[in-house]
Amino acid sequence: MSDLPTSPESVAPESTAGVTVTVPDHVVFRVFAAETVVLNINTGQYHGLNPVAGRMLETLQVTPDLRQGAQALADEFEQPLERIEHDLQAFCDDLASRGLLELHGPRAL
Repeated sequence: MSDLPTSPESVAPESTAGVTVTVPDHVVFRVFAAETVVLNINTGQYHGLNPVAGRMLETLQVTPDLRQGAQALADEFEQPLERIEHDLQAFCDDLASRGLLELHGPRAL
């Protein structure tokens, strides 16, 4: 999996309002020091996430509300909320396109 986007573009705050995510039952992941390995049991494909992306996935599993997850990550990484929200949205879009995450709610990315 590619690194997370690094553009400083801002996302409109309402873009993630009410959006939640779930890790489907056919997806399992395990965190290691250097990467997080994600397995889609249905396809047998493994995906490797860098430590930041792995932390994002862990946070979303505990805090499935995208806006709340972005706030938690912004606090943890001491980064502007708008940047984290943008990166998290792009991350979720990428995982959803691979069948590794499900998006729910209004305007589900």
